[in-house]
Amino acid sequence: MYPIDKPYSEACEENKRPILDVIGPLFRDSRRILEIGSGTGQHAVFFAAALPQLVWQTSDCAHYLPGIRAWLDDAALPNLPPARVLDVTGTWPDERFDAVFSANTAHIMSEAQVEAMFEGVGRVLVDGGHFVLYGPFNIGGRYTSESNARFDAMLRSRDPAMGIRDLDLLIRMARDSGMELIADHPMPVNNRTLVWQRIP
Repeated sequence: MYPIDKPYSEACEENKRPILDVIGPLFRDSRRILEIGSGTGQHAVFFAAALPQLVWQTSDCAHYLPGIRAWLDDAALPNLPPARVLDVTGTWPDERFDAVFSANTAHIMSEAQVEAMFEGVGRVLVDGGHFVLYGPFNIGGRYTSESNARFDAMLRSRDPAMGIRDLDLLIRMARDSGMELIADHPMPVNNRTLVWQRIP
């Protein structure tokens, strides 16, 4: 049971193990990871504990940082530095990272914000580094399930700028930022884990 004073996401608990199965081998030779949109901080704690060779740098908009800090403080892991403020349309870190990870972010951003995320990732990722993006995605302009169609309608009713993004659009954004898609992993509950690599 988790303390009631920490934010909690059931989705994070359900998808963390399948995601780890993908990123564990992929990040084997990586050392510094930037997570975009760390949310509650649950993923960071789980992945940092499972992959102790990594320094897992969390980040998110300022109002999420207290919740992330609660998870990080409770975990007290040596490879979890303090969370950073990162708005994808604002200032990005000056340093470079071996890999970048983001989960369930593209569909709650506007298309312009998604494009800004890819541009920023392209700047901070080392040559040959990986960008891993998890979430629901459309393929060929179509939903991959009825549940994703309902989810998309719910998102757009909350904010017309939100919505499930099409894979072809993301591939174009990535290519414009110097990355190419090298893997597409089907995941539980009609999600996918997409892996891009920074082209040297």
